[in-house]
Amino acid sequence: MFLVSMAVLWLVLAAGCIGNDGNGAQEEAADIEDGLREGQEAVSIFISSSSFDNGSQIPVRYTCDGENINPPLEFGNIPEGTESLVLIIDDPDAPSGSFTHWVVWDIPPVSRIDENSVPGTVGMNSFGQMAYGGPCPSSGTHSYQFMVFALDTELNLTGRASADQVEESMQDHILAQGLLTGRYGRT
Repeated sequence: MFLVSMAVLWLVLAAGCIGNDGNGAQEEAADIEDGLREGQEAVSIFISSSSFDNGSQIPVRYTCDGENINPPLEFGNIPEGTESLVLIIDDPDAPSGSFTHWVVWDIPPVSRIDENSVPGTVGMNSFGQMAYGGPCPSSGTHSYQFMVFALDTELNLTGRASADQVEESMQDHILAQGLLTGRYGRT
C-alpha cells in the first residue's frame, strides 16, 4: 500500500529530521517521490492541532472513549496551484495492519479544519463507516497518523471510496504533503 510505505518513511523522518515547535509544526528534510507529478519536487505542508502536539497524547474527547469527534487541524505552506486537499488518518500499529480512521477528499485548500466538522467528501473507514472513527486501540498505546496531501485536481470519487482507492486516484497529482502524529492508549 502506497501510504503505508510513505508512512514508514515519514516515521523515520519524524524520528530524525522533524522537529516540534510546540504547535506540532513540522519540517521535512527529504524528497518523497511516490505519488508526485513527474518532475515535481516534494514540498511539506505544515499540519498541527491546537488540541495536541506532534507525538503527544490525543485527548480522550477525540477518541471512542470520549465524544468520538475529529480534532481541529491547521495547515500551512499549501502550495500555489492546489485544487483540493486529502486527509487520511490511520493507525499503523493495528494488529491487522494499517487501519483507516478517516479518509476525506475534495477538501477546499483551506488553512483549517474545525473540530467535529465534515470538510469534504468522506469515504469508507476501516470500521465500515463513512465517518470519522476516533482512536480506539484494543490494547496498548498506538500511534495515529494525520496525513494531508495537496493535489492539483479534485478527485470526484463516490463517498464509498476507501483509502486505497483515494491513494490510487492521487497518483501523479500530489503537490505537497504533511504529517502530524498523535498517540492514544486506553486504560
